[in-house]
Amino acid sequence: MALPPRPRTLLTDIEGTTGSISFVKRELFPYADARMEEYVRAHSADPAVRPLLEEAARLARVDKDDVAAVVTALQTWSAEDAKVPPLKALQGAIWRSGYENGALRGHVYADAVRVLRAFRGAGGRLHVFSSGSVQAQKLLFAHTAFGDLTNLFDEFFDLSVGSKRDRSSYARIAERIEESPSQVLYLSDVPAELLAAQAAGMQTVHVVRPEDRTQPDPRFRCIASFDELTIPD
Repeated sequence: MALPPRPRTLLTDIEGTTGSISFVKRELFPYADARMEEYVRAHSADPAVRPLLEEAARLARVDKDDVAAVVTALQTWSAEDAKVPPLKALQGAIWRSGYENGALRGHVYADAVRVLRAFRGAGGRLHVFSSGSVQAQKLLFAHTAFGDLTNLFDEFFDLSVGSKRDRSSYARIAERIEESPSQVLYLSDVPAELLAAQAAGMQTVHVVRPEDRTQPDPRFRCIASFDELTIPD
């Protein structure tokens, strides 16, 4: 399918879109879960970590000095794949060591790499919007089988701009990148996110990866591979 009508900018999700859901569920989450308590206890007094733990305690309604209770809340949210900002930030910090020591390698589909490179080469702008922290996003794209892909992207956005299911988040991103929403194409595997992006005026495509068993939604244009997108001249 051709890209709907000649967007200047692509905004893409990660999990289930540029990379597989199973990588996140079977590798990233377990890696962080197994090291969460050790990391929290070792870094609880760090100026960059302490506010995250205090926010986690507030959200979980537990004593901020009860490390065991905070860790339990973090691990529960992880098991539920809850989009909780302090959890995402702490996961990103833990994943950093895994990427740097070679224990982790970011999964990106080859078709996504081909098309994103082509779009960039044709003068398009690329941005990422994921529930994972900006740090985690950059780590994933910096450590792939295709090398460091971070230079493909202009900006990375996380939940600090708002929920991925909230129209205002997409409007905020369009404002931040100084682009008309109608010139932005958002790619995601989650219909609720696509509806929010559409409400903000963006174009959308539903990415339906067979490997992730995503089901096509008739409300959207659907693709199983980025190769199905034709980059306009």
